[in-house]
Amino acid sequence: MTSRLFAICFNATRPSDLARFWSGVLGWQSADGPDDDVAILPPEEAGFRIRFLPSQEPRTGRNRAHFDLTSSSPEDQLRTVARALELGGEHLDVGQLPEEEHVVLADPDGNEFCVIEAGNKFLADTGVIGALACDGTREVGYFWSEALRWPLVWDQDQETAIQSPDGGTKITWGGPPVAPKTGTNRLFFELALPADADPEAELARLVSLGATRTATGEGSDDRVLLLDPDGNEFVVQRQRQA
Repeated sequence: MTSRLFAICFNATRPSDLARFWSGVLGWQSADGPDDDVAILPPEEAGFRIRFLPSQEPRTGRNRAHFDLTSSSPEDQLRTVARALELGGEHLDVGQLPEEEHVVLADPDGNEFCVIEAGNKFLADTGVIGALACDGTREVGYFWSEALRWPLVWDQDQETAIQSPDGGTKITWGGPPVAPKTGTNRLFFELALPADADPEAELARLVSLGATRTATGEGSDDRVLLLDPDGNEFVVQRQRQA
């Protein structure tokens, strides 16, 4: 059995505060768990959760991935922006043009995200998180399509996107130029293995697709740290209880 996308993880300076922000923006509920496992749950069972892990590692440049939030109408876009600002977000200038209709914001930990204008056809019927938009090569898009067994829904001009067969959030990669990686990513994927799966067989499959096992791992046979073909960290672990 292959692993599935269990969570998008944030390395956060204040995990509980960041979880409250994103819970308020998205309308997702907090997950019950130990104090060091701060997470919010999607409304649909098939989706991924968002986890917030303690980290004091300094920020080094712009994140390689950010959320694109959808809007059902211009008024809904304004409400989402206002809610984010009330919860501690702020406007962010990343060089967007005046005629562009999306709004770029940062959460209280400085992580970028966008609130996309209504009527965006590419993000239609994806849910409140329309996409996790990533800097990355075509190769890494192909890797994650095979790793998660999610079909490619876009493959043009070095840009790729995948989506679960069940629908929901798309994961996109913008193609070159890809900025050099500087330090550990603040956002990373956490994959979960079914309890009856063979972890070594799954790790071997991921390596055969282009992943690299790190020298440090994660200090546990149940939780292994790898790098994808673009050098982005991700974790494979045994199935967690919901």
